[in-house]
Amino acid sequence: MKNVLTIAGSDSCAGAGIQADLKTFSALKTYGLSVITAITAQNTQGVLDVREMDAEIITAQIDAVFGDIRVDAVKIGMVSSAAIIEAIGAALKKHNARNIVVDPVMVSKSGCHLLRPEAGEALIKILLPLAEVATPNLFEAEAITGEKITALSQMEKAAVLIHRLGARHVVVKGGHLEGDAVDVLYNGKDFKHLKSGRIATPNTHGTGCTFSSAIAAFLAKGCQAEEALDKAKEFITGAIAHSFSLGHGVGPTHHFYQFYKDSDEI
Repeated sequence: MKNVLTIAGSDSCAGAGIQADLKTFSALKTYGLSVITAITAQNTQGVLDVREMDAEIITAQIDAVFGDIRVDAVKIGMVSSAAIIEAIGAALKKHNARNIVVDPVMVSKSGCHLLRPEAGEALIKILLPLAEVATPNLFEAEAITGEKITALSQMEKAAVLIHRLGARHVVVKGGHLEGDAVDVLYNGKDFKHLKSGRIATPNTHGTGCTFSSAIAAFLAKGCQAEEALDKAKEFITGAIAHSFSLGHGVGPTHHFYQFYKDSDEI
């Protein structure tokens, strides 16, 4: 079995963050490892509070995992401060980490800023050059490039600009545009459009976390980046199609839908 490490924040309603990543790893038949960067108090209606871990304990967690266990891929999610980003970058370089997927989590669906403004430059300079795949959504791509994105051609331009910052493959996610859900992949030479029909559901909590962790899982299993992206797109589309209501807000996707497809249970 392949081992996949998530470095991200904890979500107390378990639809996103560390919890979503570990569910995804398990659903895709890999073993999940975790380094917690922050604890959020959140539910389906929004993020209520955040507590960061200190850089020393984050480094210690990474060292503990790599010092004992083979790590086949790494997914990086919520990293809220420059100090945390610097610690992660240094530790991953020290351990020669490979198959790194960077999901630049900046703002939650409820509008809570999960990345401090001054940390954006550190994310760009330290984490993007480590990324085999970077997976910004439209708002994150705008923040990284400083350019407004309202059309497919602008997504392609943003993908090129982010690739120049060091990420070897860039997927600009188009879920916030009108029409079909189209993600733009750029590999440094060619563009590829990852298309799926838009699914009529309000329950999309954790989609970005799940997509990026699925990419990491497939990279760990030996897929090349573009194959990993295709398979991850198929997985997240199914998870959204089988999403369900929880609480009074935005419900989660269903990470284990493939195991329940022949059952009446959720």
